Amino acid sequence: MPERIRALRRRVAAAAAGAGRNVDSVTLLAISKGQPAELIRAAAAEGVADIGESYLAEALEKMEELRDLPLTWHFVGRLQANKTRHVAEHFAWVHGVDRLKVAERLSAQRPYHAPALNVCIQVNLAGEASKGGVPAPEVPGLAAAMAALPRLTLRGLMCIPPEESDPGRQRAWFAALRTLLDSLNAGGLKLDTLSMGMSGDFEAAIQEGATLVRIGTALFGPRG
Repeated sequence: MPERIRALRRRVAAAAAGAGRNVDSVTLLAISKGQPAELIRAAAAEGVADIGESYLAEALEKMEELRDLPLTWHFVGRLQANKTRHVAEHFAWVHGVDRLKVAERLSAQRPYHAPALNVCIQVNLAGEASKGGVPAPEVPGLAAAMAALPRLTLRGLMCIPPEESDPGRQRAWFAALRTLLDSLNAGGLKLDTLSMGMSGDFEAAIQEGATLVRIGTALFGPRG
């Protein structure tokens, strides 16, 4: 794993340099669903501190096992309203919020002793029925409502675009999300996060301004 992480970091650095960006502006989020806690510990030993999980029960077990490590936990799966309490109590970030009801529950259930919960709105850029996310035209209204909620900090936007093999087509989807974030900021919001790019397309995402790339296979290898 150490060599895989080093190779991944070299690719991130090259993509950032190619876009005229500082590599430190890109956070590597290790997507560890289905991976054992010992692999997360090994990644942490290589300096990987941001961990993304999609399955709540699995994530809570890993958090307990790895509680001695200074990790930042991100919930990256589709979040059902009846599971918001544990997410609000245990995670630092939630990617993929696409309903005001879920945001309101996260806000109400975030412990008062904890810092505000960082959230991103998931945008369904291509209108794919198989994926979560709010259509782009509905984002401004949802963003305004979420930004007003207490105990939450709306940080930015997240997407899972259609799978493309052509880098130009990959970049086009990510450019659309960046344009949407820019328009929200022009309207008065102060968003700083573009959660976009995975193992197969993160370089294109970085070229279009990704601040957080969600990497599973390229970091951990295939899930068993």
